[in-house]
Amino acid sequence: MKRFLLLFLVIPSFSNAQERVPASYSQDVYQIIADISANEIENSVTQLANFGTRNTMSDTISSSRGIGAARRWIKSSFDDISSNCRNCLDVQYQRTLVKGDTNTRIKTDTWVVNVIAMQKAVPSTNRYVIIAGDIDSRASSSSDATTDAPGANDNASGMAAVIECARVLSKYAFHANVVYVGLSGEEQGLFGGKHLAAKAIEEKWEIIGVLNNDMVGNIEGVDGIIDNQSFRIFSEPTPVTETESARKRRRYFGGEVDGVSRQLARYVDAISRKYMTDVKPMMIYRLDRFGRGGHHRPFNDVGFAGIRIMETHENYNRQHQDIREENGIKYGDVISGVNFEYAAKLTRVNAITLAALAWAPQAPQDLKIGGMVSPDTHLQWEKTDKEWLLGYKVYWRETTAPQWQYSKYVGDVEGFTLKNIVIDNYLFGVSAVGKDGNESIISFPIGLIRD
Repeated sequence: MKRFLLLFLVIPSFSNAQERVPASYSQDVYQIIADISANEIENSVTQLANFGTRNTMSDTISSSRGIGAARRWIKSSFDDISSNCRNCLDVQYQRTLVKGDTNTRIKTDTWVVNVIAMQKAVPSTNRYVIIAGDIDSRASSSSDATTDAPGANDNASGMAAVIECARVLSKYAFHANVVYVGLSGEEQGLFGGKHLAAKAIEEKWEIIGVLNNDMVGNIEGVDGIIDNQSFRIFSEPTPVTETESARKRRRYFGGEVDGVSRQLARYVDAISRKYMTDVKPMMIYRLDRFGRGGHHRPFNDVGFAGIRIMETHENYNRQHQDIREENGIKYGDVISGVNFEYAAKLTRVNAITLAALAWAPQAPQDLKIGGMVSPDTHLQWEKTDKEWLLGYKVYWRETTAPQWQYSKYVGDVEGFTLKNIVIDNYLFGVSAVGKDGNESIISFPIGLIRD
């Protein structure tokens, strides 16, 4: 009976059949996938690793060693990309002085410097998508500013992914601003992310999502598994900033795993599976690895959607280790530990996610739901982005399902009723669909329809 019901729901009425339906696939997305280059990523990782150490407190004067040389090279890379797209990137440093404290990992006053390249939307908008990687590296001690710490995988691989996304995506125009950023001070306390999140709040950015790339190049796990296809997407379930009333709504109406970051993670999972056959996304229902942190967290801390994208099988012998060999085991984060073809796959995941989000219309706002003691479920929302909008798609899934299972394109409307879909048995969401077929992140209901 259930199968018959679902088939009935997806058959359009005569009037719906006359409406334009969204395109299923984008040729531009396939072109972006093809343009991401493992060789370009290898060149960037090699250059960053060759600076010797990129510790946050390392040399800032030398032209060949230390974090100063590294961030100048990153800026010059963004500048070169911008010159090739008629100055389409606004490239700048974000400098913030962190006062030294002997009780922290930054012992003396230190300038923490992010490198930001912003690709402005056409036409202008206040909506942003962000891809981030870490500039800094570390040896066994996070305060050791002199010992070699190439940081080839942690996190030259993530920084290289950001630069490569900028190179490829700068060829396109988007409806949202795309921010490519190298963040500093990660190993000492996520300072770069905190500073950029503060800038976003001060300038009132409407952040669609933050993709934090931290270690995207290792395929040989310390557990002995070699895997060049799967990758992890870490996301928190609900925002830590949500109000008490929102928490109460979730308790009674569901949505404990449907916050903005979790919806962003589902988006990455869905678009990866749709366009790429050589990757296997793995949703991890956790803010980050157990007891550890990454640069998406400062954005989550102030309520923005943010996730971490990274390899599945880590090798702890190659993380936070002085370069050495003991008992036949080699330690240290060197270039030989990075698989560039795998890093290119994860870079493609980032690139197509950024592009799809930046092309898509704004997600439905003020989504409300109703249907208590009724055979039907009712949804209402506020329409947005009419210039790029084709219409809306309603999603639903069983309450124990990790991903959206069912969907129906409903056209350019402000509400829809799912007939004979009982509200108690499913969770619901709505996305906005653009005229080019790109979809927004799925919005989860935040209010009730008052009958």
